[in-house]
Parts: sequence; structure tokens; C-alpha cells
Amino acid sequence: MTDQTQSEALPIDVPAVAAKAVRIEVKGLEQLADALAPDTPLAGAMEQAVRAIRAAEGRVVVTGMGKSGHVARKIAATLASTGQPASYVHPGEASHGDLGMVEDRDVVMALSNSGETPELSDIIAYTHRFSIPLIGLTSRADSSLGKAATIKLIAPQVEEACPETSAPTTSTTVAMALGDALAMALLEARGFTASDFKTYHPGGKLGAQLRRVADLLPEDREVPLVREGADMRHAIEVMSDAGMGCVGIEGDDGRLVGIITDGDLRRHAGDIPGAKVEDVMSRNPRTVTPQTMAGEALGFITKKEITALFVVEDGRPVSVLHVHDLLRQGVL
Repeated sequence: MTDQTQSEALPIDVPAVAAKAVRIEVKGLEQLADALAPDTPLAGAMEQAVRAIRAAEGRVVVTGMGKSGHVARKIAATLASTGQPASYVHPGEASHGDLGMVEDRDVVMALSNSGETPELSDIIAYTHRFSIPLIGLTSRADSSLGKAATIKLIAPQVEEACPETSAPTTSTTVAMALGDALAMALLEARGFTASDFKTYHPGGKLGAQLRRVADLLPEDREVPLVREGADMRHAIEVMSDAGMGCVGIEGDDGRLVGIITDGDLRRHAGDIPGAKVEDVMSRNPRTVTPQTMAGEALGFITKKEITALFVVEDGRPVSVLHVHDLLRQGVL
């Protein structure tokens, strides 16, 4: 690209056009939210879809052509990642052998905004032949797909962000959002937890944040602790030997009653000679348990701008989680 091309005035106001497109799509999503209000046809159909998928012994087979095909792939991926077995089947390939991937214990979900995608005809006929539930996601109830579907997810007819050509923009956004809504309804109906989610996302930063604190702690870590009533000279020695930048204060019952950090030492520098630990410590410190999610622990460390958290069980300190533990495991 030449310097002249970069300096030439564009024939449009790019930010204004972009913002207009976003506002049109937001309006479409608001129409979808209204269509999902209680006691509406779409809300009833969503309940039917959730019941049918939960009752099925097999997978959700999602299919669609063109832009709807891209959305269908995404919906299948979202379902699978949230614990619902799902896969995408290309409708054209289905007509040339891939129908064998669809079993009578599956549920088929077909996407077509117009409801008249000819490539879907064979897979629709196949669902009827073998009595496979067919969820049709379309904007036209009177279309071929709308009439053929046993469960009809009729999305609102929305304005496309491309007014000149009506290229699929808002309609695909609405379809994707409806797929996400179905996945979230299934997730909550199943009682899917963060631990379950981790099973399907073991890699990367997301997988690391879904690990438990217990998974991040070295087995041989010495916990820097002194008893309440100890003098500050002893507390500083313990803190220095541990190298964690903190020392925990135990009460007579072994429970953590306070913590002294490097910051506390700086703030009380003039008071330390002859002081007791309770004169310097911060009481009721933020703690985590071995079962706390790593991502949650990271949130505490970030919000409080600290470098370490005591790990407790029944209020008794068992270890210390340092920010370096999070770094080593890829949580940060």
C-alpha cells in the first residue's frame, strides 16, 4: 500500500458505518430476547428442544449450508464443549454417504434462515424415515424446513446489517445467539459445573484457570508460620527463610488469625523493634482452600495486589499459594 493510498480520503465514514451495523445487529438480538419471553412460541419450542436432546441417547447432529453451515459448526462446538455430545455434518456430504453418521438415537438440528435450502432435503427426509427428532432453526415457519421440523425454533425476521444485498449478517448473529441460548439451557438443566467444563478444556490458559489450588502447590513447600504472641524478630526470620514474602500467624487453636507481609514491615518499620506479631499483622486475611479454582485465586491476588495467599482447611493453614505458582502453571 502506497503512502498516497493511505492518505486518500475514504468515500465513507467508516466508524459511522461500523457502528450502524452493530446497532442493527443489537436490535436483532433484542428482538430475539423478546421472542424468548415466557409463554411465547419460541420459548415453548426451546423447552421442547431441551427435553428432546436430554431424552436422546445419542448426539446432536447440527447441519446447515453456507453461512448457516458456519453457524452450525459453532453451535456443535459449543454444545460439545459444554458436555452435550454433538457434531457437524455437511448437508452436501450427507447426501453422498455421511448420512451414515446419523443414528436413530440422535437429534438433528438443521439451520436455514429462509428454510428453503435445497441441500437439506435429503437429511430432512432421512430424519422422517427413521423417526429422528428434527429441530429446525429458521425465520420462516411456513418454509419447507419450518413445516418439516418436529421442533420449530422460529427466529424473528430481522433487518440485515447489509441493506443493499441482504447478505447474512444479523440473521446469522441471531442464529448463533439462539444456539448459545440452547447450549446454556442444556448446561444448566444438566447441572454442568466448572469442574465438568475443565474436563473438556484441559489445555491453554482457560484449562489452567479451571484447575484447583491443590493442583498448583509443591508438595514439599514449608509453610511460614509463627504463633500469636511471638516477637517480630522471630517472625522476620521465619519470613526470610521461607522466601514467600509473608508469614502467617496462628492462634492457640492452630487457626490462621493474621498475616504479615513485606508491605506490613515497610508500614510498621519504626514500630518493629520490641513489637509482637499481633502489633503488626493484618487480621482476617484473604485465604483460599485446596479446592478453590485457580482462576478465582488469581482474581483475589490481582484485586488485592498481593503476591501470596494462605491455603487453609477448616481455618488451619496448610500451604501458601504464591503468584509464581500461577505463572508456572500458565494461569497468568
